[in-house]
Amino acid sequence: MKWPMVKLGEVLTERKEVPSQESLLSGSVRIVEKIGFNDGKIQLRIDGKTKTGMILIHPGDIVVSGINAAKGAIAIYGKEHTGPITATIHYGAYIPNKERVDINFLWWLLRSRTFKELLLEYVPGGIKTELKAKRFLPIPVPIPSLSEQKRILARIEELAKKVEEAQRHKIKATHEAQKYMNACLYSIMSTLNSTAHFQEVITFKPRSGPSFVTAKNATGIPVLMPSAVTGFGVNPQKVEYSIEPALINEKDRLMAGDILIARGNKIDQVGNAGIVPSDCANWVCANLLMRLQIDTARVDRNFCIYWLRSPQIRTLVRQQMSGTNPNIQKINQQKILAFPFPAKTPLSDQRRIIEYLDSLQSKVDELKKLQSETQKELNALMPSILDKAFKGEL
Repeated sequence: MKWPMVKLGEVLTERKEVPSQESLLSGSVRIVEKIGFNDGKIQLRIDGKTKTGMILIHPGDIVVSGINAAKGAIAIYGKEHTGPITATIHYGAYIPNKERVDINFLWWLLRSRTFKELLLEYVPGGIKTELKAKRFLPIPVPIPSLSEQKRILARIEELAKKVEEAQRHKIKATHEAQKYMNACLYSIMSTLNSTAHFQEVITFKPRSGPSFVTAKNATGIPVLMPSAVTGFGVNPQKVEYSIEPALINEKDRLMAGDILIARGNKIDQVGNAGIVPSDCANWVCANLLMRLQIDTARVDRNFCIYWLRSPQIRTLVRQQMSGTNPNIQKINQQKILAFPFPAKTPLSDQRRIIEYLDSLQSKVDELKKLQSETQKELNALMPSILDKAFKGEL
């Protein structure tokens, strides 16, 4: 099906209003912080400070990010709002001609691959060029009749709802699997006698990594970053390198089998731990990580990680972490040493627990892998639907 190509300037009019200085200073007009790439929704700033020119946006306008339009940063400021908002001059506000175009149809079109290809074709510099009105409005786009727009829009929204529902089910399934894993951890660890303290099984006390400047593209000493232990393991790919030659204390060099604990990080990552693999031997860890060693004649390292990962210890970490920055919290060595620990659990029982939890974790990992593959398919589904829609094949 061939639709007429219509310049955007024929169905959109640039709004050229600006907010008053008084409204900006008083905060009565909120400022756009950004438009989400994935959902095309407007996020507003908390404060009203600005050092650049501003535009005014009214309910019913379509808002285009001049810098990130090709990434999907295009939004509708809905009619449900009662007053205007404002944005920097790097955005554009446009009034749709209701006699020619359905604003929701146009929103989907402008966020599709079809429009991105038209940008590359008609705008000098393509997607790298800031999309001001003088470049945006002359772009021709396929516009069917209003009745056809509404039919296609209804079909897009029907399919989008199904994709969204599938994504919700995927997220729920992943959360339920992790919830079950945590419940099993809690149940098993609750049966153990944890009257001892962690320090009783430690042979090398927690020691923070050295502190020096690092970079991903430097060539110095490999340094495991705090994010390396996210998810309770050690990821050797989360590494940076010292920029300048550094004198390293031998006590700071990692050994295969060391246990790393995050002493400082985002709230949900403080206390995350993992076992250093042989690939990372002789590396060092970042200052927000601590290395320690345990008595392997009494404790299996993997059992130790499962214990640190248990809901009991995660709750304790959250209770004992502190810091002036609400986003970055820390826990000190003494608190870690004082953690309760089931030191009297025989190695044979520890290994039986590890075998069971490893089996369970492998099933959770397999589910996550399948869900990840499903997510890729879902991510590709909407662009495919929109391609068909704007080729008249839907």
